[in-house]
Amino acid sequence: MSITIKDVAKKAGVSISTVSRVINGSKPVSSEIRQKVLKVIEETGYRPNPVARSLVMKKSQLIGVVVPDISNVFIGEILNGIEEIGKMYGYDILLCNTYGQLEQELRYLNLLRAKQVEGIVFMTWKLEEKLVEYLETIDIPVSLVNRNTSNLNIPSVSIDNFQAAYEMTKFLIENGHKKIALIRSSLDQNAFGLDQYNGYKEALEEHGLEINEKLVKYGNWKLENSYEIVEEFIDEKILPTAIFAASDEMAIGAINCLLDNGYKVPEDVSVVGFNDIKLASIYRPNLTTIHQPIYDIGAVAMRMIVKKIDGEEVDSNVITLPHELMVRESSKNIE
Repeated sequence: MSITIKDVAKKAGVSISTVSRVINGSKPVSSEIRQKVLKVIEETGYRPNPVARSLVMKKSQLIGVVVPDISNVFIGEILNGIEEIGKMYGYDILLCNTYGQLEQELRYLNLLRAKQVEGIVFMTWKLEEKLVEYLETIDIPVSLVNRNTSNLNIPSVSIDNFQAAYEMTKFLIENGHKKIALIRSSLDQNAFGLDQYNGYKEALEEHGLEINEKLVKYGNWKLENSYEIVEEFIDEKILPTAIFAASDEMAIGAINCLLDNGYKVPEDVSVVGFNDIKLASIYRPNLTTIHQPIYDIGAVAMRMIVKKIDGEEVDSNVITLPHELMVRESSKNIE
């Protein structure tokens, strides 16, 4: 039979409200009474009901985390940062996997509010108008991960994806490449990856190179999709001298396809990625990529939420972390 707060109160010779004050620290209790109650709690193995406690304290110590694909390595590294900072401040995580579907995203947001989470860290592949309206009016702290929201009323943490993609494309051009493919998410105006596409486009235009839309493909962040895209390039005889994949996983898929079809990387085709996941520096050839502080993005987003919960001042609602172009073995100067 489970021990109740009433049992603890009776054994300690105090009221139920006194036991509650000791557990929750809601009101002062004398040192003698506190020690007596804590001793009984230890002896009986009493565990407070978290639901009842949250109702009394009006604090659930829960943070909701919504992501589009838990199997994505990049997202996994972000979750490490979120979870570790949450643990540091005594918060538990409720994780929701939406598969990038708007209906699921809205359903989980409503569910998390019903669960009385104190804040939400949110990530989506596609920022639909309906979603923007919801996040701009939600009555609890929220932080959008890996998306710049300078034009919206939503706090966010990311790198400058436009500038990073611009720098990578410029790097390839300066290494003699004029035929550069881009494997990205989608050309939809609301989809994550639009900034990367615009950075790629800007660098090409700045150097007097025309965009060949046949070389801009939708890979949906999947290794297998980028493999198929490169097969299409080969079959259609439009294989570029360089492939810029908007994620390291897609870059690895592209390299695998090239190797399977008898091409060498980077001797025949340079392949570069984005994110600098742990695998990027282990895979052979080592991947030239854009390094972003993935763990820190999650950690900073979580810290922002905790600050808002505690009523602390946040320096900025839109935080842009630094990135770096990592030159490794998968790219080559062809001049």
